[in-house]
Amino acid sequence: MIKFLPLGGAGEIGSSCFYLNINGTGIILDCGMHPRKIGIDALPKLDLIKDKDVDFVFLSHAHHDHIGALPFLVKQHPYIKIFSTPQTRAISEITLHNTVSILEEQSLKDPKLSPYTHDEIDLLIKSINYVEHSNQFTVAGFKGHNKEQIKITFIDAGHILGSSGILIESENERIFYTGDINLSDQAIIKGASLNNQKVDTLILETTYGSTDSSQIPIWWNEAKRFSSSANQILQNGGSILIPVFSLGKMQEILATIWNLMSKGLLIKTDIYSGGIGKKINRIYDYNRYVTRRIDQEFELSEIPQKEIYEADFNMFRKNPSIVLAPSGMVIEGTLSFQLAQDWLKQDKFAIFVVGYMDPDTPGYKIANAQKGDKIQLKDFSTTIKVKCLIDKFRFSAHAKREELLEIVKQTNPSRVILIHGDNEGINWMGYNILLKYPHIKVHYAEVGKTIDF
Repeated sequence: MIKFLPLGGAGEIGSSCFYLNINGTGIILDCGMHPRKIGIDALPKLDLIKDKDVDFVFLSHAHHDHIGALPFLVKQHPYIKIFSTPQTRAISEITLHNTVSILEEQSLKDPKLSPYTHDEIDLLIKSINYVEHSNQFTVAGFKGHNKEQIKITFIDAGHILGSSGILIESENERIFYTGDINLSDQAIIKGASLNNQKVDTLILETTYGSTDSSQIPIWWNEAKRFSSSANQILQNGGSILIPVFSLGKMQEILATIWNLMSKGLLIKTDIYSGGIGKKINRIYDYNRYVTRRIDQEFELSEIPQKEIYEADFNMFRKNPSIVLAPSGMVIEGTLSFQLAQDWLKQDKFAIFVVGYMDPDTPGYKIANAQKGDKIQLKDFSTTIKVKCLIDKFRFSAHAKREELLEIVKQTNPSRVILIHGDNEGINWMGYNILLKYPHIKVHYAEVGKTIDF
């Protein structure tokens, strides 16, 4: 008997965490925090597995919504064994340490949240076993009675550096968990290649299930539109703010901008970046020969960049610049939030939105505003009249919905479990899977609801 129990990341994007019990061996797939919730509400429902067999955790990648709650899981299950790719392990060290101070602040608002320490992160990182993509390894449960050897393979998911789909093979079942997956090439990372792996159960992300794929253009076609809009702002003496996630989006957009400048398609101007994104850049560079890349010789460190935290806002008025600032959703208290409040008031400036914005974030309000609109970035704050240009670009690190259907076709499963998406996206995927492949059983995952198979 196999049991699948979502602890988070079902019916929404955030706090991805799934419990899988294979004949007594307990497996956790990812353990993230919700990016827009605070305190205990941001965690997966770990109490649901408090008394269950928990042997292993396999990490698909190092984004906060997939690993941020890992220290809480380890506190609850101190003997759990952790596995990831080497790249995910290296990036996790940076991102989890960065989360410590954030959780300390949140614990003041929610006393039920007990934040972890830097020392605990150091110990946790040392305990992560790392395995390269495509190198199969075996595990056997040690808490339950079952000692069956289960085969595990990390398959390059094409999402960010080190990201993986996870193939799990027991005696009678082949399960593939996509994690966050992307079949299309970006500026640095190549798209996933699944090689027609036949499985019994597919656990499928649905991030872009509700998005018309005609709205997600080819990367370099979108880059040319980006350069055309950017050139107009820069020529007019304005600066451009680009809110980015420090992991993945920053590296891909930075590489895109430099590629455009190198080809003479974008005016060469100062580029500002900083924070943990620059540390992650070094991990991207270090791993360029051992991971699948568009150009293995390319290094992010070769791109001239100025330190954003040393900049004065007057610099951006005097010298037209491009500023890559965390966070990607312009969360209150972050640098992109601070800059956006001034940026919105500048008629020559522009804010370029290059990624997903959760509807409950300040970034979503900005992304859906136009010149002349009045917006309130947070409750009870002063209303700001939008004077700058706001332009939106689709540089996707997730599979389009037709590509998700292609994954279903390639893996040809008996059942599909839909996760990591909104209700509209999940409904679209479920309907179209059943329409194309009526023999497949489709499950809509729900937090706290066990699926047996």
